Amino acid sequence: MRRYDRTDIYGSRFSYGTSYAIPIIRDGISNRTIRFKESILKENERLDIIAGKEYGDSTLYWIISAASSIGWGLQCPPGTLIIIPNLSDVSKYLG
Repeated sequence: MRRYDRTDIYGSRFSYGTSYAIPIIRDGISNRTIRFKESILKENERLDIIAGKEYGDSTLYWIISAASSIGWGLQCPPGTLIIIPNLSDVSKYLG
């Protein structure tokens, strides 16, 4: 099980854990069905600012965080490798 996989609740059809979208994004990155670019986080850069520039919406920082396997995306140190998925590719999977 990976960090962002959901865990089934025993005896039910429900699960708990992080959003269902995170494993979908991670799988799309790993099997290359979601296009992406890589970048190294620089001093004073934040994922929400990058999401605002890339996607036009800073609240979508969680997509970059999910693709990059970053738990808390707003506190990443400089030098962190980030993966920036193509938003239209992500949208195909998430509706």
